[in-house]
Amino acid sequence: MKSEILIIDDEPAIRKMLEINLEANGYKVIQADTAAQGIQLSASHQPDLILLDIGLPDQNGLDTLLHLRQWYTNPIIILSVFNQESFIIKALDTGANDYLTKPFRVGELLARIRALLKGKQTIDQKSEIMSGALKIDLVARAVFKNNQLIK
Repeated sequence: MKSEILIIDDEPAIRKMLEINLEANGYKVIQADTAAQGIQLSASHQPDLILLDIGLPDQNGLDTLLHLRQWYTNPIIILSVFNQESFIIKALDTGANDYLTKPFRVGELLARIRALLKGKQTIDQKSEIMSGALKIDLVARAVFKNNQLIK
């Protein structure tokens, strides 16, 4: 199964370049050009990884990151033109798994994605919790009793 990556970036050229390179490397890509759209897509699609720009038109990327980290546990890589060390540290302390400054090298981005997704696969192997007749599927966010979905 292909890993799904959500790109949240307001620059169409960046999104297109990322889409071409990610799909060429076997990833499924979904895109958002605003923070609001990105948050909605992250909730509905549960992507394996998010590439998040800091300079979004409707919300600061760090605020978006804080919002996502309330419930989204998969890796997030920040892609930003901001290259000040204090800003990078703040993004990482806020919950980003990695940070790349634009312009970035595509090969390096792909290597960072592979590294983060490799760590995620180990975690996903323990995505179900069983207790008697109850089963909780953490990835699907579903609860079953006697193999019947509880709504």
